[in-house]
Parts: sequence; C-alpha cells; structure tokens
Amino acid sequence: MATTKRDYYEVLGIGRGASEDEIRKAYRKLALQFHPDRNREAGASESFIEVKEAYEVLSDGEKRQLYDRFGHAAGERGFNGGFGGFQGFGIEDIFEQFFGGTAGTSGRRGRVQRGVDLRTDVTLTLEEAVFGVEKEISYPKHETCERCTGKGIEPGKQPVTCPKCSGSGELRRSHQSIFGQMVNVSMCDRCRGEGTLIQDPCTECKGQGAVRINKTLRVNVPPGIDDNSQIRLSGEGEPAPRGGPPGHLYLLIHVQPHRYFHRQGNDLLVELPINIAQAVLGDELEIESLDGPVQIKVPSGTQSGKTVRIRTKGVPFLRDQGRGDLLVRLKVAIPTELSGEQRDLFKKLAATFDGQATPQENKGFFEKVKDAFLG
Repeated sequence: MATTKRDYYEVLGIGRGASEDEIRKAYRKLALQFHPDRNREAGASESFIEVKEAYEVLSDGEKRQLYDRFGHAAGERGFNGGFGGFQGFGIEDIFEQFFGGTAGTSGRRGRVQRGVDLRTDVTLTLEEAVFGVEKEISYPKHETCERCTGKGIEPGKQPVTCPKCSGSGELRRSHQSIFGQMVNVSMCDRCRGEGTLIQDPCTECKGQGAVRINKTLRVNVPPGIDDNSQIRLSGEGEPAPRGGPPGHLYLLIHVQPHRYFHRQGNDLLVELPINIAQAVLGDELEIESLDGPVQIKVPSGTQSGKTVRIRTKGVPFLRDQGRGDLLVRLKVAIPTELSGEQRDLFKKLAATFDGQATPQENKGFFEKVKDAFLG
C-alpha cells in the first residue's frame, strides 16, 4: 500500500512564506528532537529522515521554487535530479555524512572481506606465447594455519572479552555540536573491532591465523597470449580474515624477444635476405617458420623491402578462431665483393641498360616531370 508523503512545510511546522532563517531554526529543533542517538522511540529514525529531506528541499532556492509549483510531483518527475536525496542510504550513511560518526558499527564490523590479491611475473619464449604452454610457477603467500584453522588461537582455548570496548568492538566518544551533545562511534583500536582478544595464540602461526609458504602451481597459458598480458587465478591469493573468500593471483606475462621473428599484433614479421639475381629473376625458397619449413615464392623484379604474406602462420587469436599471418620482408643484399667473372658479367649486363640505373616506376617526382618535358 502506497504511503502519501507529508507536505514539507508541514513536516518542519512552518508556513509557506517562512524565511531561510525560520527554516533553519525549525530544522535544527526537529533534527535534535528526532536524532536517534537522543531519541530511542520507535519511528524516530524515520522522522529524522523526513525532516532532513524537507530541509534539503526548502533550504535550496531552486528546489523550493519547483516544490512550491509542483509539490512532490517535481521530485517524481525528475526535475533537477529529483528530491529523493536519501533513497538508498541507511541511517549509518546519513550520520557519517552529517555528524562525523555512525549510529553503530556492528554491521560494518561484521562485514566479510576478501583476501589481498597477489602478483607474480611469468617469462615465456615467443614459441610458448604463440602455441601455449603449461608452466610451473612458485610464489610466496600465506596459507590458512592448519593447527588453529585460521582462528589464531591455540586449540582448546577460548578468546577473552576486550576490556577496552567491553566486547562491543566499538568506542563511543561524546562531543558538542550545533545539535547539542553528539556521540561518535569508531572501531576499537585494541581488538580491531572483534570484541575479543587472544591470550593463548596458536604456537604454529603465532596468533596470525596463517603461515607463510612458497606455493607451487601448474598453470595453462593459452595460445596467442601477448607481452604484458595478465592471467587471473581466482582464490590463489592471500587468505581473508574471519573466514572470508581468499584473494586472487595475477600472472603478469613477459615474452622474450626472438632472434628472428617479431610480433605485430597477431602477425609475425621476419626479414629474408635474397641476392640480386633472385630479386631480378624471381625464385622459390624454403624458409623456417615457427610451424616448420614453408615454401615462399619470390616474384621476379622484387624490390628491397617488399613483403610476402604467408597465411595462417602467425599468432593464434586469443579469444577467437584462426591465426594471423607470417610476413616475410625481402631484403635485397648488394654484394660488396665480386670475383673477376662476376664483375665481367655485371659490366656486360650494365651495358644493356643504356645508362638507365633505376626502373621508371622508382624515379623521383622531379625526374618524371623532367622526362615528360624533354620527351
């Protein structure tokens, strides 16, 4: 059954022509009256929230104008973000925001926490990164103590009540504010909010509930993983206090440079030197890839820097089917030393070019313009 909201002026007990000062005074009086630390009666918390909401609207000139025109419908229609500023907040959140304390921390104190995450580095060769590998890794971490099952106390013993907080896990301090005497609640620094102390710590873990070990795992690294990628191993991090879920272990991948192959995304690049005769006449060669020998065709008239693509001989896609390509960059090697016979042959070949040193398509822009004007 829907509940009808009371008029904000009625909530604060003021008239519609009330000044800002009258609104402020009415709010302070009612906030002090219904503050849950001072008023333990049923419904006080709800009245405090209602008063606060009314004040938030009527103390803001723009919101007050909208409310005067449209009433609660202004908030329901979403004008200027609406008026429901406290929706989704608990009473603890309100106290923290406006009074610097909480109505009680027992709920927060008992909140289950997850253990701390860990990170370790894993180094792979390019072949391991391309094809995947099972690696054995070792890393230091804490493990739940088997002797005390993580409780930190010697088996058969019981913790004692903290004398500082009397077992509540909270410390209450009073201070004076504009609303009168207020109470701040904080976690007990002696028992760290547990409410109990361990007088007979476990002899194995010294009361920590965990012991430090060097853990070894075997990990499957998927094909196609790249340098600086991360793998998450859920639950392999540090144990959590109070029986919470353990943290995660993150593996940071480092891929070693390869002597010949260079990765470009999912493609592999390799440079292949060819001699000048192979570049001019063309050739068919067998080269090594990460998969083994493959055949490559060098087209006749190949210029240095030309790239030949060999399909599906690259890196597998990490989250998809298929693989990248192997890119073979042809590099024409110009001989620096010639035998007498080779020199004679090159001289005879040079004479057939009539002084033309470069192919027409490789001439520069100004050379082409010059040829066009001179015919």
